[in-house]
Amino acid sequence: MFENLTNKFEEIFSSLKSAPSLDEKQVDEGLRKIRQALLEADVALPVVKELIQNIKPKAIGQEIIRSTTPGQMIIKVVYDEIVKILGDTKSELNLNAVPPACFMLVGLQGSGKTTTAAKIAKYLEKNYRKKTLLVSLDVYRPAAQEQLSILGKDNLIQTLPIIKDQLPIDITKRALNAATLSGTDVIIFDTAGRTQIDLSMMSEIKEIETLINPVETFLVADSLTGQVAVNVAEEFKKTVNLTGIVLSRLDGDGRGGAALSMKFVTNTPIKFIGIGEKIDQLDIFYPDRIANRILGMGDIVSLVEKASQDLDQENIKKTEENLKSGQFSMDDYLNQLRQMKKMGGMEGVLSMLPGVSKIKKQMDNANVDENIIKINEAIILSMTKEEKLNPKIISSSRKKRISSGSGTDSATINKLLKQFKMMTNMMKKMSKKDTQGDLSSDFLNQLK
Repeated sequence: MFENLTNKFEEIFSSLKSAPSLDEKQVDEGLRKIRQALLEADVALPVVKELIQNIKPKAIGQEIIRSTTPGQMIIKVVYDEIVKILGDTKSELNLNAVPPACFMLVGLQGSGKTTTAAKIAKYLEKNYRKKTLLVSLDVYRPAAQEQLSILGKDNLIQTLPIIKDQLPIDITKRALNAATLSGTDVIIFDTAGRTQIDLSMMSEIKEIETLINPVETFLVADSLTGQVAVNVAEEFKKTVNLTGIVLSRLDGDGRGGAALSMKFVTNTPIKFIGIGEKIDQLDIFYPDRIANRILGMGDIVSLVEKASQDLDQENIKKTEENLKSGQFSMDDYLNQLRQMKKMGGMEGVLSMLPGVSKIKKQMDNANVDENIIKINEAIILSMTKEEKLNPKIISSSRKKRISSGSGTDSATINKLLKQFKMMTNMMKKMSKKDTQGDLSSDFLNQLK
């Protein structure tokens, strides 16, 4: 996420940090590079101008020039201004309505509306205990209604039954009646998208908005389209009362242009970000956390929250106990690998750590394969119970059998055994709290 922009900022700040003091010329040069980095990241020009105008007077103030760490002070100024551009604080959902409250999703075709509708429904059920109803109003795209129905069925979310050839307005009225009768708390309307904005599309959305009076109208925009997404948002803002933006596919956005431009240009808060295709890969948008990621400072808060949600605390406790008693086995290691998979694999975890670009470079240099978790899982599952408890007994003949069962070779098995030994040593150090070393480096070393 935002790799290109983050790398540029880290390079800029690295040179500023190394300077014992900063004069106005150095600040101007730093701001020139920041401006160039933002434009290359497809950030809207008005946003870039606003950022630079706000940063410059604060960056050349006496309190910074006299500071013992001027580079750090400039980073703080840039961070504060990016947070302001992104929206200062997270924007809460509006659920203050007599049930059924209506949510409406709008956007271009292919922006991820249908998947996002299901994600929001799951989010409401999980976090607010709301009974939701998914309704597809897309009668134009082939199998669009069926797609939402399948998503609902697969994730135990109620969907409105499909009646062939029924028009969007009639579907809307049927949904309102059905929700009232069934005691539904929130109806989520997935409106039809088009490949481009047109008059008939906007007219239909406006008519639906008038009928349902939504408490939330979300524009779902593909962050990968950058400035195009911003232009689309401006057009929708003119037609309907947008209350929030959902940026889809943010996990694949290496630039960050849409995220940095949306709030400023439309004056509409970003409320959610899509970080994958799975039903639970929808995050609340926290401006301060995103600013941290953009500036290469990581997102430890989100990492801790994700760990508390995704990880099996009972398994973690059991592993800790085994480790302290000297009984850490391959089964415990397998549990750790599976926990990491839940959190999005190595890349998912490392992307939230400070200095992410340096860590990724270390991964590239170490030839660390993201699929190593799956490979190691297959190897461990091919071991006997005795081998998992005591890997030291794994001989050449045993390796031959394991390689046959896991579809790997002896060299790969040897790597796993080395990783297991290094991980065991690292975990022992962590449990005794006798080291303050670079854990990210240790982590990478044990994967080599």
